[in-house]
Amino acid sequence: MTPQNFIAQWGAPGGVPGPAYALNEEQGAQSHFLDLCELLGVPKPGSAEGYRFEEKSNVIGGKTGYADVFMRGVFAWENKAPGKNLDTALKQLLTYSLALSNPPILVVSDRLSIRIHTQCTGHPSATHTVAIDEMDQPDKLALLRRIWTAPESFKPRQTNRDITEAAARSFAALAEGLRQRGSAAGESTASQQQRANQVAHFLTQCLFCFFAEDVGLLPGRMFERLLNNKQATPERLSQGLTQLFSAMKDGGLYGADDIPWFNGGLFQQIAVPPLSAPDLAELRRAADLNWSAIDVSIFGTLFERGLDPSKRSQLGAHYTDPATIERLIGPVIRRPLLQKWELLAQQIQALAAKITKKGDRHYRAAHQLFITWLDELKHYRALDPACGSGNFLYLALKCLKDVEHHSHLQASALGLDREADLVTGPHNVLGIELNEYAAELARVTVWIGELQWRLAHGYEFKTNPVLDTLEHIECRDALLDWGAAQTMPEQAAAPAQGAAQVAGSDHDFAQQNSCSDPATGTPPHPGSQGTAATPKEAVWPAANVVIGNPPFLGDKKMRAELGDTYTTLLRKTYEGRVPGGADLVCYWFDKARAQMAAGQLQRAGLVTTNSIRGGANRKVLDAICAQTRIFEAWSDEPWVNDGAAVRVSLVAFGDAQKEAVLDGATVAHIHADLTAASADGDSMDLPSAKPLLTNKATCFVGTSKKASFDIPGDLARSWLALPNPHGQSNAEVVKPWINGSDLVKAPSDTWIVDFGVERPQAEAALFDAPFEYVQRVVKPEKDVVRSESERRKWWLHARTAPDMRQALANAKRFVVTSIVAKHRVWVWRPTIVLASHAVCVVARADDTTFGILHSRFHELWSLRMCTWLGVGNDPRYTPTTCFETFPFPAGLTPADTAHQRTEALEGGALIPADLPDTLPEALPTHNLEPKQAPAPVHQAQEAIKIISTRQAATAIAQAAQRLSTLRQAWLNPPEWTHTVPEVVPLGMATSPYPDRSVAKPGFEKELSKRTLTNLYNQRPAWLAAAHAQLDAAVAAAYGWGDYTADMQGDEILRRLLALNLERAHTQGQCLAREGPGC
Repeated sequence: MTPQNFIAQWGAPGGVPGPAYALNEEQGAQSHFLDLCELLGVPKPGSAEGYRFEEKSNVIGGKTGYADVFMRGVFAWENKAPGKNLDTALKQLLTYSLALSNPPILVVSDRLSIRIHTQCTGHPSATHTVAIDEMDQPDKLALLRRIWTAPESFKPRQTNRDITEAAARSFAALAEGLRQRGSAAGESTASQQQRANQVAHFLTQCLFCFFAEDVGLLPGRMFERLLNNKQATPERLSQGLTQLFSAMKDGGLYGADDIPWFNGGLFQQIAVPPLSAPDLAELRRAADLNWSAIDVSIFGTLFERGLDPSKRSQLGAHYTDPATIERLIGPVIRRPLLQKWELLAQQIQALAAKITKKGDRHYRAAHQLFITWLDELKHYRALDPACGSGNFLYLALKCLKDVEHHSHLQASALGLDREADLVTGPHNVLGIELNEYAAELARVTVWIGELQWRLAHGYEFKTNPVLDTLEHIECRDALLDWGAAQTMPEQAAAPAQGAAQVAGSDHDFAQQNSCSDPATGTPPHPGSQGTAATPKEAVWPAANVVIGNPPFLGDKKMRAELGDTYTTLLRKTYEGRVPGGADLVCYWFDKARAQMAAGQLQRAGLVTTNSIRGGANRKVLDAICAQTRIFEAWSDEPWVNDGAAVRVSLVAFGDAQKEAVLDGATVAHIHADLTAASADGDSMDLPSAKPLLTNKATCFVGTSKKASFDIPGDLARSWLALPNPHGQSNAEVVKPWINGSDLVKAPSDTWIVDFGVERPQAEAALFDAPFEYVQRVVKPEKDVVRSESERRKWWLHARTAPDMRQALANAKRFVVTSIVAKHRVWVWRPTIVLASHAVCVVARADDTTFGILHSRFHELWSLRMCTWLGVGNDPRYTPTTCFETFPFPAGLTPADTAHQRTEALEGGALIPADLPDTLPEALPTHNLEPKQAPAPVHQAQEAIKIISTRQAATAIAQAAQRLSTLRQAWLNPPEWTHTVPEVVPLGMATSPYPDRSVAKPGFEKELSKRTLTNLYNQRPAWLAAAHAQLDAAVAAAYGWGDYTADMQGDEILRRLLALNLERAHTQGQCLAREGPGC
């Protein structure tokens, strides 16, 4: 068929209708399509599987619709008679496109024109039209032919995310200009914040107008016409916008146009700021964007970053993919509802099979089941109690609407009439958010998401009003209720200035802050100025599920960010439920648990820093596991927090009739540390391990300076040569200092001024140069800190670690490890060195303890008991969970070596003094054999049989010393280095400091690469063999005669856990019998 023949057959060339022109819709649909295939030279329906005529589906109001032609995964085609409304045809096609597997191309035709609509996921829709009188143009025929031959070519290059990012950048520029123009010299912070909120509110109204216009809710492109009016000055434009917003608030006429009643509260407050010519130009550029294609899943994140001045630097940063959030939405909302629907659908199907005519008793029973289901969806509630700008709320709403739409389509396929409209909507999602602007953005996110969803699925927009009032997205504190409490003095309750910006929370998806009003920086409570309230626990509304991403804020940062008073009140309010040292996010977990206990919640899915798996945080999950169950979790996932990559855990818990899933794999049970019982049910519940009294007062976190007490080594050495008026050496207060990097990377040669635990200011001042430095550099820093104690004792470190100092008082060296490190590496340091809060110190000087800590057994234990930190997801060693729970070999526990006396062996290795040369009572007497000789370096050590305590300690110490010696030779090879004696302080005969290894000329670069991190990354054969020898010696101390180097880690952990629980039981009996002194 030629183009001319096709036009003559189906068109009306020259005003004369062709032979097929008058055919009605049903008569002409298939023959028109077959002629078109003939014209284009493309395959006809029936030529391939999934390519056919008339794919039936049910649509709104009980009607049956057809896609006249359907090619699975490619297109759906709707043919109409000439003159029919193609917009209506497209809506019909959209309504049942889900039943057609959402083809990316939708085509509607009235035979006089063919309109191609794209609906590619993540891309804006595009429309291409070909009129029948253009069928003789090669480029038009080529366009139509691509539907079959290259359908992917219709996918727009621009994505919805591109559009959203461009819109956010445009509005960020607008916001910056409007804020700066309204500023004045000396303006208070509160006034600046108030103006920023007003600007943000105005621009939020503008962006909604752009969206409403692009989806047809504002008639005649009126907003764009208003902006593009060349006669409009900025002043007149401000007036016009004020009038338009007023019309949208109440509905009615705006000029000659009838404006719908929008309601919702978005236009309740109207305050258009003065606009400049650049502002007008930027608004006009924004109007050119396709606002109907805004990606609602990231909309709130980007606009919050763009319109909040404190977050503008994050605008170009990464944000979390919505698919990651689906990992919580899916198991908490989507899958349970779909499972419930499938069971109900089976009942409806059984009744439908008995229906003889529409309206009989079987039909009515089936219909009633469906109505009951819809009523359940209508009253379903999803709460995000840290909703931020609404990303979780939108995705929860989308999930509910998807489920309802799916059930409508399935019910229609079973023979039931479609209901007139959907029952799910913005009323289904509840939110709590303290920041007023973020809460408003959350409401706008939900509104736009609802409208976009209806548009994409062919549903008419609701009117009168267009927007539901979303008062259930509340602006208040989610944890504390300040409304009905007694007041207390202002000084006692003053929060951190700027506490509204909680640095640890995830502003992309979470509550922005949790204590203060964004405008004033004070807690949200009633009362006269200068007063603050004593709060009570905040109440959450009842809901079916809780989802969200509460603020990320560690225990140590809570006081700095939230203020002493707020943190104290929060911990007091939740005392007995949330441990005092827990991270802020734990309070949301416990609130959800309490809601379940009260029967006001079924399930919860929350994001948390992965540190919830250990330490004080894990006690919250312990309580959850004791009351209910964790049914799905992702233990360690990448996330975005304030535009920065972090590591998190995703935890779903509560009532769910499903198998447990951990990290995507089915498991028998998920423990509180987010590890799994094996599939055969062999449970190893490491979180049940108990602290052991034998391990107390041994492992410490170093001092915390919280100010610039640290100094370069050269400056410290110069001070050591200076006299002081009281004749004492500066060596008493100037010491080498180590942090985590100093242990695993190249030493930084950092020293520190340390006036000890309680040295009075007057005595500290006698150390002339160090005190002058602290007074000049440190005191100004301490003057502005929140802690009154730190301000008052400004010359002392914030946390002086007296318990650690006392434990090290009589020792010459200690064992130390970086708290956060890729590899769990232990090293020796002399006690003259001061440890920072970034390291853990074990107050023992014997090589035996060093060897046990550096064994495979302790490493496995610490990796399972630790928390995890940072983008690199490095393990974080904690004294309470990693050390105090670890069961040392019998006779070699910290309690057995608490005297800290040592005995030197031949070769220099040190063991604890006075060890018996007999078998420990805890070990059997059989298998006792002589000490095994060390294996050659290149061989893996076989198991050493059970030996006496002294023999075990000796074998461990010798293997540990060998490991330490080999490592030191690799780190500082004598061929590349020479030893430099450290400075001798004035008044001393010898230096109390360790000598330094310095690179020989020409070897500086090579030596800089010799670090413990690089060594353990490479793990050469000699290092592996040295560790294997050490492991065999430690295994012998445990009495594990069957140990081999290939013993599975889980088997080792099972044995250690059993030993821990056995000792904890004995410990408990002792305490019950004799009290704390047993």
